[in-house]
Amino acid sequence: MPEQLAIDPAGLPQRFRRLCHDLALVRDRNYSATLAEELQQRVLAVHQYIYGAAKPEGNALLSFFAGDLPVLVRGEWRVVVAAMLLLLGPLLAMLMAIQVWPDAAFLLLSPDTVSEIEEMYSPAAPHFGRPRTASSEWAMWAFYIGHNVRIDFQSFAGGIAFGLGTVFYLLYNGLYIGAIAGHLTQIGLVETFWGFVAGHSAFELTGAVLAGAAGLKLGMALLAPGLRTRLVALQENGRVAVRLLYGAAALTFLAAFIEAFWSPLRGLPLAVKIAVGCAFWLLTGAYLLLAGRRSRAT
Repeated sequence: MPEQLAIDPAGLPQRFRRLCHDLALVRDRNYSATLAEELQQRVLAVHQYIYGAAKPEGNALLSFFAGDLPVLVRGEWRVVVAAMLLLLGPLLAMLMAIQVWPDAAFLLLSPDTVSEIEEMYSPAAPHFGRPRTASSEWAMWAFYIGHNVRIDFQSFAGGIAFGLGTVFYLLYNGLYIGAIAGHLTQIGLVETFWGFVAGHSAFELTGAVLAGAAGLKLGMALLAPGLRTRLVALQENGRVAVRLLYGAAALTFLAAFIEAFWSPLRGLPLAVKIAVGCAFWLLTGAYLLLAGRRSRAT
């Protein structure tokens, strides 16, 4: 994209309206994602030029997280909603099922795993949520990053198997998390467990959903390439998927930091931790639903 717009200022408003019309037409007729992205970048560049808000290249990362990412998530709402249902649906179903049938937890959790998580969230545990092998908060931060990145990458890479891998990992992780949450709730460790997970759950689960959406986007390129070849569709959808994965990675790092340093804190009432967790969920939802709208106003 040229750094300066070689356009007569007198004719700029009319050209800008025509460009916006072209972008709307491309989206309405489901033309190439590459073409739509190129037109969107041109619209944003002209908008910034008109209103004197052009930014140096060094602000590209800030611009991505400030507006481009939530705009992308809203534009890809179908795969995002599908990933959310595949993850959270089984999670909630398993959590509730265990309250009625406690032994359902052992369908997914081994006795050793059950014993370990009970020890980690016991009121007598020296550090909530920390396995015995971890020596400090920084060690736990590194552990959480590695663990969550692995889960996110599995969901993303599973898309290359026509989306089946992504569907499997989303369903399995939802059931597994639901089994842990349901078992600890059923045996009465409500305050320690829910107090621990409340703070970081919004960022961790949203990151997992975006990684799953990225995998589904890859799978759709192979299952329904449309008029494109599968290779072209994979290349085009892959550009979108990778940007969704960037968002998932950022949320995962943030969740790991909160999980290591805030979540294990003792002495805070459960109501405070739940309130903070709810605030993070509201902020995450508001960010994804509202951020970036002004930058696209025409």
